[in-house]
Amino acid sequence: MNDPALHGFLDAAVARGLAPAVVAGVVDAERVMCLHAAGTPDGARGSPLAADAIFRIASMTKPITSLAAMMLVEDAAIGLEEPAARYLPELDRLCVLTAFDAAIGTWDSRPPRRAVTIRDLLTHTSGIAYSFLDPRLAAIDDGKKSRADVPLLHDPGERFSYGPGTAILGSIVAQVSGEPLDDFCRTRIFEPLRMIDTGYAVPAEKRDRVVTQWTHGAGGFVEHPNAPIIASRGRGDDGLLSTAADYGRFMQLFLNGGIVNGARLVSDETLGAMTSNQIGALRIGLHPAVSGAIARPFPLGGEKDAFGFGFQIETPPRRSSDGGGRSAGSVSWSGIFNTYFWIDFHAQIGVAVLMQFLPAHDAGAIEILEGVERIVYEQRN
Repeated sequence: MNDPALHGFLDAAVARGLAPAVVAGVVDAERVMCLHAAGTPDGARGSPLAADAIFRIASMTKPITSLAAMMLVEDAAIGLEEPAARYLPELDRLCVLTAFDAAIGTWDSRPPRRAVTIRDLLTHTSGIAYSFLDPRLAAIDDGKKSRADVPLLHDPGERFSYGPGTAILGSIVAQVSGEPLDDFCRTRIFEPLRMIDTGYAVPAEKRDRVVTQWTHGAGGFVEHPNAPIIASRGRGDDGLLSTAADYGRFMQLFLNGGIVNGARLVSDETLGAMTSNQIGALRIGLHPAVSGAIARPFPLGGEKDAFGFGFQIETPPRRSSDGGGRSAGSVSWSGIFNTYFWIDFHAQIGVAVLMQFLPAHDAGAIEILEGVERIVYEQRN
């Protein structure tokens, strides 16, 4: 459990002002190999950060929702190639953006060449994109429109466009299962994995463990204190709160091929499909920086990496020039508040690095992430 090099690195990173708080956890298939915290949960108390601190994991929610959807595929309750509108009829209104006049805010569209499928939602190839990543969509989407009334950026299957398709998946999981997404995830995923601190709301007795959010600007870090009640909208693409230890248990499910405590939770074939390339020759691409200090260009390796069902797939050539670091075929994703994880099937480890500030992919956060990666693999060599 104790890795002096990793602990020292995290302490030094916080002392240098790279992040106010960080927890890093490393697991193998059976145990927690190390779990370290540095910094403080909030500026008011200034107390040491505990290793069981609770973080908003934002888009690290997506792999969990993707697993929930794939459980229903395995149950034959939904089909990968079926139109999403079969489960949410309003999606029949989806159209493809063909023209946009920025001067007067008008736009044109046409019907898509084929329907958006469950597979498209899992792989971010539906054409459904986040409005904050595209200025045309930002102008069209006033925040009051249904998702079905915001146009697709392209035809389904044409390319990778990062967006809220996983939120739609979450709605489909709720519709098909007959229960709210958070209830489905709790009974089918969190409770079997003993993810005791993961959910869309934090009980009052755990509130003091929730790390506050910060924004990193030219003048340093600005804190945004927690609200009295900490709960989210419960979307499939965002909103979960969790700990490094809990997310480690999620990663262990994949390292163990779907078996937990001697019982099979999901088939090895299902997990294999989730963690293998499902977009062929397409690549994720590098999304540009977002104005308003929300995000720097992301994700790392996007220009070369493929995507599975909810996971980025590490694709050669490796990111590290010396051949070190995570192995080809490793899977990963991140959250906008600088939460990161990866699962390395060759090395048989999972690593979570959790921070809690904007902008996403801040230079300091990336320095911490890459430093943790370097130390983890140095210790294994």
